[in-house]
Amino acid sequence: MLSNNLSVGQVVKATSGKEKDKLFFIIKVVDHQYVLIADGKKRKLGKPKLKKVKHLEIYNVINNKVNNKISSEQNVTDVFLRVELTKLNDLV
Repeated sequence: MLSNNLSVGQVVKATSGKEKDKLFFIIKVVDHQYVLIADGKKRKLGKPKLKKVKHLEIYNVINNKVNNKISSEQNVTDVFLRVELTKLNDLV
């Protein structure tokens, strides 16, 4: 099982598909094989991408702001996701 340590707000990079080599946040862990990802630009919160975990490079970076907002069902915007991913681009 690959997704034992996955969390909402965790940073991942797509390793296949049209979004290859782009960073995303995990928006929801669906099950042990699938997660929903969004970046606020191409993949917006209104229509996140269902992606297999095996097609993602998992980083040990969890954005607590994103995690807290999604977990507490606060209003999360696409602009907020883009800003947070831009901050993390240099670190990952």
